[in-house]
Amino acid sequence: MIAEIVSVGTELLMGQVVNTDAQFIAQGLAPLGFQVYYHTTVGDNVKRLTAVVHQAVERSDVVVFTGGLGPTDDDLTKETVAAALGLTVEPIPEEVERLTQHFASRGYEFTPNNLKQASFPKSALILPNAFGTAPGCIMTAENKTAILLPGPPRELFPMFQNHVMPYLERLSGNKLYSRELRIFGKGESSVTYELRDIIENQTNPTVAPYVKTGEVTLRVTALCQNDAEGEALARPMIAAILERLGDVVYSTVGESLPETCARMLTDDRQTLAVAESCTGGLLASELVAIPGCSKFLLEGCVAYSDAAKVRRLGVKQETLDAFGAVSEQCAREMAEGIRASSGAGYALATTGFAGPDGGTDENPVGTVYIALASHSGTEVKHIRLFGERARIREIACLHAFDLLRRKLCL
Repeated sequence: MIAEIVSVGTELLMGQVVNTDAQFIAQGLAPLGFQVYYHTTVGDNVKRLTAVVHQAVERSDVVVFTGGLGPTDDDLTKETVAAALGLTVEPIPEEVERLTQHFASRGYEFTPNNLKQASFPKSALILPNAFGTAPGCIMTAENKTAILLPGPPRELFPMFQNHVMPYLERLSGNKLYSRELRIFGKGESSVTYELRDIIENQTNPTVAPYVKTGEVTLRVTALCQNDAEGEALARPMIAAILERLGDVVYSTVGESLPETCARMLTDDRQTLAVAESCTGGLLASELVAIPGCSKFLLEGCVAYSDAAKVRRLGVKQETLDAFGAVSEQCAREMAEGIRASSGAGYALATTGFAGPDGGTDENPVGTVYIALASHSGTEVKHIRLFGERARIREIACLHAFDLLRRKLCL
């Protein structure tokens, strides 16, 4: 079947917003056997949008539209697509009631223009929006399928994954089974080079690399009839990847590094405390975002100044005088200090120069020391990072969690 993606929004044409929606949708369509021939972007103009809709519906079996489902006058997608398919849009009582209750529960007035978001063709399949007020929908007419999704990625991504993908699986007669392998410690070029024969010879399942800040993700996807068959197809490829890459693969089920550490700490009934300088609370924030973190996280301390390191963590003044705050010795005493004061089984500490200012000839911007204290002693990792301040802080946290993960594996 031929599929097409139409992105609606003048902000996309102006370069004010990056179109990540089309990429995400295309990655979901291709493995199901849909042939995506066109990606089109059109502004919020009824004449041009009408022309694009008619062209897309004429040449494609399935057209996925993004954006233009809101309550304002320039949100034109639903009405324009419906008209092209010969369908009439009207308020759906159940949607009007849902939207009215939504606004009332938040203390907002339900204004007449919001009826646009509760109006659909009677034959449309309405797709619930768990993260916004504009539902999506699926319209069909004369063997053509139009799928309408909201523009914001935080709304579109879960709607597409949870509601559109199952619909497309039924439409195509195929099912996808996916496993996400997450890697820290090797870059994308190294990973793809080591797996080049696997990637070049892939059929079913397929393996696709994705890059995130500081790490690499491999998505193994099998085209199958059910999950059991998909798991059986994916298992040999996952085993081959693990054998090739080794322990840089820290999860085969899509867990993040913080989530992996949280699970291991919880399973082992261990506790953790963190002392942060250059990461400024980011370690603790990543952990607190995980439900159930109170089972293992005892406390966190952001000791940014030298005085705070001495007063709160017990770092010796003579250590700071002799080696400075950005040093192996300081990181060691930070981790040991908070472990002793908190009573935690494990303690992580970070200190470094995140930039853009600071640094020395010996320890330039991007220098980070990470210490992990435990019952078996304290180890310190020295790393040199590059990039802007936020990136240095984020990747320093990944290194800290990876250090903890490897220790917990012993």
